[in-house]
Amino acid sequence: MADEDETPVFKVTQEELEKHRVPLAWRDTCAHLLIPLNKCRIRENYFPWKCKDEKHSYEKCQYEDYMRRMRAMEKIKKEKLAAANNAAT
Repeated sequence: MADEDETPVFKVTQEELEKHRVPLAWRDTCAHLLIPLNKCRIRENYFPWKCKDEKHSYEKCQYEDYMRRMRAMEKIKKEKLAAANNAAT
């Protein structure tokens, strides 16, 4: 698991994302895994039983990113609650 304070790292450049025609909505910290997944999908004619490893890697990255964001949000909520409690006393 990633450290709570770890900032997300983009492993591909904007130029690479443009070259591989990754839509803006999918340009996140897991885009480096989406590029090979899309290449595999095209190569294998989008058969759902193909590209399982690439798909699993991409989905795992998405889940871990989601969990990182939820931990960060929970930390912010706790800090705000603590600040509110300190201000009230």
